[in-house]
Amino acid sequence: MSSKRILVIGSSGQIGTELVEGLRARFGNEHVVASDIKEPQVEQSGPFVMVDAMDRRGIERIIDKYAITEVYLLAALLSATAEKDPAFAWKLNMESLFIVLELAREGKLKKVYWPSSIAVFGPSTPKDHTPQHTIAEPSTVYGISKQAGEQWCAYYHKRYGVDVRSIRYPGLIGWKSAPGGGTTDYAVHIFHEALKHGRYTSFLGPQSTLPMMYMPDAIRATIDLMEAPAGQVKERTSYNLAGFSFNPEEIAAELRRHVPALVLDYAPDQRQAIADSWPRSIDDSAARTDWGWKPDYDLAAMVDDMVLNLRRELGA
Repeated sequence: MSSKRILVIGSSGQIGTELVEGLRARFGNEHVVASDIKEPQVEQSGPFVMVDAMDRRGIERIIDKYAITEVYLLAALLSATAEKDPAFAWKLNMESLFIVLELAREGKLKKVYWPSSIAVFGPSTPKDHTPQHTIAEPSTVYGISKQAGEQWCAYYHKRYGVDVRSIRYPGLIGWKSAPGGGTTDYAVHIFHEALKHGRYTSFLGPQSTLPMMYMPDAIRATIDLMEAPAGQVKERTSYNLAGFSFNPEEIAAELRRHVPALVLDYAPDQRQAIADSWPRSIDDSAARTDWGWKPDYDLAAMVDDMVLNLRRELGA
């Protein structure tokens, strides 16, 4: 059994719910401590503790109590939610990162995982096959915090030797928990509405093509990156990661294989401007070369699996 002890901060969110499951499956239930500021949505098969991601003393107590060796820091305010309270979004997203980086610098942790996002890119970034290294002028507070966080991760690695690793997630699609206020959430909502009502109103326009990924691929990539030998991890800001790209029309077309009468309406809102500032597709060749990343799911396979699981969940 693994000697590592993992703490997941922000474990009750969309990524955290499935990451805790994936980590426990790989390393054992008792070796993974889940934590959040709110109670978990799903039954826990291992330890769960309540902690605020900005409470350094609370986090330190958990690290000492459970002999934690690695932290996955997922707590954050996402793109659309963060725009409603930019000052708090900045405070949460940055302060929580500093706490964990400092604990690692002091030798209390061996490894840190911190997620970045395609939100680091902005209107001036090349839209297609966005390179690993390119212009990044984000236009949202979420993107600004992620870009700054990437630089702090690289700084702590270079200056103090902290083993911190990161992925720039595209839009993530999963069926096990609700999305957390992101610009790509429509790609989850559309499944629920299609299966329940046969109709969906998209808050992004028909041609809004964005990079997306199915959650099982994102979870596997995250754990694989953390398990890669340190010498293979060349990017210490954050790795580009890609699954597939689509727009609302294209996902609706795939869904109609299962819900032939699906009606798709459009009512673009403030999230449209955010989506318009992001890439259409991502070049993730660095992740493929450095630590062997490769997605298992394409768009059709993802839609089939989502429908299968949600029908069972919803009894639809």
